[in-house]
Parts: sequence; C-alpha cells; structure tokens
Amino acid sequence: MAPIDPTPHTRASSPAAAAAAPLPKTPRPPQEATASDAPDQAGPHGKGRGPIKRLLGIGRAPTAPGVSGTARVDRKTKHLTARLQPGDIAVIDHEDLDRVAAETLVAARPAAVLNAAASTSGRFPNLGPQILVDAGIPLVDRLGPAVMLIGEGSTVRVEPDTGRVFTGRRQVAAGQVQTTATVADGMERAGAGLAREMSAFAENTMEFIRAEGGDFFDELDVRGIRTRLAGRPALIVVRGYSYKEDLSVLRPYVKEVHPVLIGVDGGADALLEAGLRPDMIIGDMDSVSDKALACGAELVVHAYRDGRAPGAQRVEALGLPYLSFPAAGTSEDVAMMIADDAGASLIVAVGSHLTMVEFLDKGRAGMASTFLTRLRVGGKLVDAKGVSRLYRRGVSNIQIGILVVAGLAALVAALGATNAGQTLLGLGWAWWDDLVAWVGGWL
Repeated sequence: MAPIDPTPHTRASSPAAAAAAPLPKTPRPPQEATASDAPDQAGPHGKGRGPIKRLLGIGRAPTAPGVSGTARVDRKTKHLTARLQPGDIAVIDHEDLDRVAAETLVAARPAAVLNAAASTSGRFPNLGPQILVDAGIPLVDRLGPAVMLIGEGSTVRVEPDTGRVFTGRRQVAAGQVQTTATVADGMERAGAGLAREMSAFAENTMEFIRAEGGDFFDELDVRGIRTRLAGRPALIVVRGYSYKEDLSVLRPYVKEVHPVLIGVDGGADALLEAGLRPDMIIGDMDSVSDKALACGAELVVHAYRDGRAPGAQRVEALGLPYLSFPAAGTSEDVAMMIADDAGASLIVAVGSHLTMVEFLDKGRAGMASTFLTRLRVGGKLVDAKGVSRLYRRGVSNIQIGILVVAGLAALVAALGATNAGQTLLGLGWAWWDDLVAWVGGWL
C-alpha cells in the first residue's frame, strides 16, 4: 500500500490535467531483509526470483540443519513399530535396547531413533545399538523424560551431530549421539558386568523355583486344546532372533512334514508373512494383528495363575472364540509346554532364545522360566537352525520325472545333429509306426 501523503492536494480541473500533474514522491523507509521473506518477493530492481533461480534454490532462506520427520512416540518399542512409517522419527524409552527391537526398527526405516533412556546401561553387552548404527540410522539416547512429552504426529528436528532435539524452534531435549566408537566403548564397559548379570540371573531362577514350587514342572491340563498335537511335530514361531531366516530355511520342512504351526503373539504374523497359516495362536495378544487373530487359528489366551487374562478383552471385542489358559512363565514357555504335554513328537523353535546373552538381551525376569522350560521339555526341543543342518530335502517323483524328460530331450537333440543319428532316429520312428499299427490290428 502506498504511503499517505500528508500535504494537501488541489483537485485537477480536468482528467487531462490530472494525468499530467506529477505525483509527489515520498521516500520509502528502509526495510531489513528477513529469512521469512517470500521466495518470489520482488528484488531491488522490481523483479522476483526467476525460474532458473527458483530451480537452483538461489534466494531461499537457509534450512535448519539436521533430520526432520513425524514423531511416533511410545514407551513400548513393539507397539511403536506397528505404526512407524519410513522417514518418521521414533521416540522410545528403552533401556538396554535389545536386538529384536533394533531389527524391527531398522525394518521400519525411520529417519532417526530418539531414546529417553540409555541404549546401553553397562549391565551387559546388549546388541541393539550396534544394529541401528550399522544400518545408518541416527541414534540419540539419554534424552530424559522430556522427550516422551513430544506430541504424537508432531514435526521433530534432530541434529545428529549435537544430539539436540527441536519441535519448531524450541529445543526440547539434548542427548548423546551414538556412533561406532561410542557403541564399541559401551560394549567393552558392559562386558565387565556380564559376570554380575549371570549371577543375578541364577538367583532369579532360584527365586522363581521357590515361588512356583513344583507346580511349574507338573503336567498341564490340555484337554481344552482343540488342535491335534499328539504324535505330530510342532513348529513354534516367536518373532525373535533371525525368525525370517529360520522360516525361509524351514519352508521345505514345512511343506513335506506338515507340522502343527503355532504362533506366539506376533509370531502368528510372521507365519502369515511367510505364506503360512497358523493352526494355533498363543499369547497375551498384545503384539498380534487383528488379521492374524481372524485367520481361523485356535486362539489360546495366556492368563495369570489367578485367572486374569488381559488379552481376553481384545479377542472378545473382535467376537472371536478363545480358550483362557492360566500358566506360569512367558507365552513362549506356555506354547512349548502345551505342545509337550499334548504329545507332540518334536518341537521346533523359530526365533527363540538360546544363549545366555540372548536371555539377558531380553532383560525380563521371566527369562528364568524360559530357561527352566527348556529343561522341562527336554530332548523334544530342537532349534530351527539345528533342523536346517540336520534336514535335507528329499527329491520328489515329479522332480525325477522332469529330470528324465530333460535328459531324453537332450539325447534326441544330440542325435539329430549327426547323419548317423538322423538315420537312427528314422529307424526308430519306423519301428514306432509298426508297433502302433500292430497294436491297432489287435484292437
């Protein structure tokens, strides 16, 4: 808008005179250029940024450094990854980030991971931080509780060099940026605490035995289980360590042996992703999809010893039938014990925990029951990696037939390439015609 001239004006006597009368010039006050000016605002010569400048980005306000994305916030990593999209910023509160959680985060391809807690506390050498760093995903941890107050769906900017976190122009937290060097240093310091953690693990196991008494080793009442397990092998899938690779290796085994397929919570989705339908789903139903629950498998909701079953509410809301099964231990333990007590001839575990570091990496007191479950199940339990080493797929009759046909075709082609071979093929065809005519005469 032109500035108002405070001097009085006289009315022109005619339109022509008005057009000829010069307009008074008022000096324009100087203005400071700001970064918020519109990109195509007129320059000092009255011309905006041309198409070439716009294409090259000349004249734009400098962008803030760092990585930006939509915040997805959850204290439970397994719940967060269900809605995490590529390019989002994952905000978690996960001390001693374990391998399974890290691999799930990497699969979701976030722009960065912000951890309110220490990704490695020093208790034991956990595997998660190294997986994220190796995947090239920025990891900033020890951000404190303030980072968990970031609103779900808000835009967050992270400076991977400084560890500062912003919403808009406001800094909300600052933490430690994890690199290959810092992760290696943390793993070295954590290795010193491994003996202490193993001692605590043994004490926890003894405490579990004292609390549960001999009931844990008693045979379960499996009369309510509808799926027939007696005399059949069972394949139990947990969405844990290397479960995708294990399932891929076991596809020929599943095709030929037809074991009972049991998914433990999210393991049911792992089976569906592999093109297999679970026969039974066991768990507290907190990390399994509605699609898996509705696939037609028998649903067994793991309940506490007092009968409380938190997962039952979700299954009831879907209108699906289920069996509530009170038992001690984790859902993975219950699946193995049900298969054992129902008479399964073999129990093949996919994605389960085997080594001491894997037990500690989960960081749950319930791992003591998992350790005892393996002692209880005994020789029936086989790790999927062991099956891949022991099992060799047999050659089917169809494959043998294809091989024979291919060999005959190659022989005919070779004979047809020589004069003697062509003569031999001609005699063969003549003999075949005589045989057909002779058989036709009898018919």
